[in-house]
Amino acid sequence: MPLRSAVSDIDIPDVSLFDLLFSNIDERHENKLAIVDSGSQSTYGELRQQVKAFAGALAARGVKQGDVIALHCPNSTTFAVAFHGILRAGATCTTVASLATVDDVEKQIRVSGASMMLTTSSIGWAGANGAENAGLAPEKIIGLTGLHGMGEMLAENHPAPEVDVLPDDLAVIPFSSGTTGTPKGVQLTHRNLVANVLQAANAVDEQLTEDTPAITILPFFHIYGLTALLNLCLLRRTTQYTMGKFDLPDFLQLIQDRSVKFAFVAPPIAVALAKHPIVDNYDLSSLETIFSGAASLQIDLAQQVEDRIGCIMAQGYGMTESSPATHIRMGHDSPLDSIGRAVANTEYKIVDIERDDLPEINCPSSGCSASGELWIRGPQVMRGYLNNPEATAETLVDGWLRTGDLAQLDQFGNVYIVDRFKELIKYKGYQVPPAELEAVLLEHPGIADAGCTGVIRNDGEEVPKAFVVTQPNVTLTADEVMDFVAERVAPYKKVREVEFIEQIPKSATGKILRRELKVLD
Repeated sequence: MPLRSAVSDIDIPDVSLFDLLFSNIDERHENKLAIVDSGSQSTYGELRQQVKAFAGALAARGVKQGDVIALHCPNSTTFAVAFHGILRAGATCTTVASLATVDDVEKQIRVSGASMMLTTSSIGWAGANGAENAGLAPEKIIGLTGLHGMGEMLAENHPAPEVDVLPDDLAVIPFSSGTTGTPKGVQLTHRNLVANVLQAANAVDEQLTEDTPAITILPFFHIYGLTALLNLCLLRRTTQYTMGKFDLPDFLQLIQDRSVKFAFVAPPIAVALAKHPIVDNYDLSSLETIFSGAASLQIDLAQQVEDRIGCIMAQGYGMTESSPATHIRMGHDSPLDSIGRAVANTEYKIVDIERDDLPEINCPSSGCSASGELWIRGPQVMRGYLNNPEATAETLVDGWLRTGDLAQLDQFGNVYIVDRFKELIKYKGYQVPPAELEAVLLEHPGIADAGCTGVIRNDGEEVPKAFVVTQPNVTLTADEVMDFVAERVAPYKKVREVEFIEQIPKSATGKILRRELKVLD
């Protein structure tokens, strides 16, 4: 039998995301600061009005219900207004990574079918140039900053359009790259996002309240940042302090100056909090909870952060395809190295992938179970991949989401992620497909064969590593290989380590055996 969350089910209302977050702002929160960034701030009342005005401005520019709009913008009040304005207009948002290249942007616009690009020059011109290459007309490429940016659009004061947004309407299409390197648009509905932000709120009910100032520095374009940071804080009516670009001293200064109580981080930031000497220069005594997501958090690292900062180190697990949260560990009710228990309204099972009939692995009477693939079922699970029925059929099986992660279960219902048999590399929360790096490496005339995988450094961070076979009589250095790749990929996809070997391990069918590459490391 599948296991259900140990938490009681909660009510998931049939409403749009806008209605959930903005329809019931009361007098107590109307003038409370909602979002503060490096250059602006908005109260809850102002934010609601700005979202409605931006929806009206989009409608005045021809945006209709069901259109797809691309958003390329760093963390800011601008992002929040644009994203929720798109949804309030009845359209669908496809969020674009801040560090996306021109080619990345072009591909995403073409695959998503976006008819408009909202971008900002503060993160470069890839958004505008990629949109132009994808065939969007100049009037459909809108800069959100500058003379004719969002400020002018809001000043037009167009009324929000009269649209009936249904729970099963498509809300957002974030992109998740598989091991083939082909981007897949993940279709998430209003029901998915409403369900997951309520599930997350239920899990952090005592730790994140309206009286818990939070710092939200992980990217909003990523589903973790969108749901667990931006929208969760809006739902909880707290004040969130965000940053368009992470800087450790600025991050620490914000915590000190604003008496931040709740911080959302990824493991590389946890490493800095545990080990960087500069941390001792700041008063972080206000911090009560640090919540880590986007990649696995090692137990030693979690303990070091707790000991040094004097706070609770929490952890969440999920994926883009589940909006993202499926499991959350808060406090010390579960071991530090576990992802805890499933969030409300969620079923899960661990499946034996070594058997053709895929039987479930039962909860043990003591210790931990054998490893198997973690499967998830709940209202947060995606509709499917956009225009990709084959990939959808492989990932969604009878309503179950196959995570691609190997997990174990203990006798108390805690889940432990032990490995990924999906071979995606997660670097600083970004997804890096090994096949994409391998294809780039093979463009080098001096490289005969190559394989890539993620390796864990001593600081706990996973980085892309290349294993390279050179052509006969060719000598290459690691720096030459890394520079070659760096010139052809987004910064977060760069190869960080290189090892030269005689042969790439492959199966009889020619598939690279990346598990064996990990052993070579």
